[in-house]
Amino acid sequence: MGFFSGSSHCFFDVGIMAWDMLLTLSNLVRRKYPIGDVTPEGHPGYGGHWPEFIPPQLTDSRCSCPAFNAMANHGIISRSGREVSFVELNNHIQATYNFSPTFSSFVLHFLARMLKRNFSEDTFDLEEIDLHNGIEHDASLLRLDAALQPDQSIKHVPFIEELLAAATGKDRDGNDIITTKDCSSILGKRRAVARAVNKEFSLSFFHKIFGSADASILVTIFGGRVDDLRSFLLHERIPERWESRVRQPHGMTIINFNKTVLRVEVGVREKDWAQAAREAAESHGTVTLG
Repeated sequence: MGFFSGSSHCFFDVGIMAWDMLLTLSNLVRRKYPIGDVTPEGHPGYGGHWPEFIPPQLTDSRCSCPAFNAMANHGIISRSGREVSFVELNNHIQATYNFSPTFSSFVLHFLARMLKRNFSEDTFDLEEIDLHNGIEHDASLLRLDAALQPDQSIKHVPFIEELLAAATGKDRDGNDIITTKDCSSILGKRRAVARAVNKEFSLSFFHKIFGSADASILVTIFGGRVDDLRSFLLHERIPERWESRVRQPHGMTIINFNKTVLRVEVGVREKDWAQAAREAAESHGTVTLG
């Protein structure tokens, strides 16, 4: 059974990548959506009008992913964050953030496999995503490590404020934007400091790529716009009149997204933050001799 299951997953992944290549090529020749017309008609957010924002209640389920939490806070998916359908979430990710169908399907099929669920039939609670070293990982941009804060739905506000303050770019209108270099720099600091203060620290190459992917969403889907990201990251709220900065008709494909991920990851320099790591270790009492 395991062999056949593994084979079916392999065929699915190959098929997704072939489809993604076709969508990427099609995006090159088709016209982009006009500004203001990215969110599809009939979906929440069409015309920039998002459903009412309601902060989560104590019994609601939330996770380390601001994109999922924001959809729950606006009622795009279950406001409770419980019994979320993989299939419905797949559709809403595409319409809300303009990810390609290949991207959203690949990510959610991976999640279903991680949780040992059936993509087509099962549901999950958002908090279940935070299985440590599944998708959730140490040295996050926005959260303390799980060893220091087991509830990964809790934002670490100083991290978010530091990230927003690190923006060095400007768009055509003079708005502050976070660049790929900014993301690489902050990720380097996160990794260096987390490695120094967390005695249970672990970060495989696979999870490094996940970290760079998280950062890449900020500079692609949100265009790095600090004003929008402040609402999205600090409050997990979609700004009024907001729409995805990705205007390609097939959305952000895996191939194009990975170009940004690669730029972010290649630019990470933990060594640049050696002094910050030593200072953090001293303040946390985790300095080792020798």
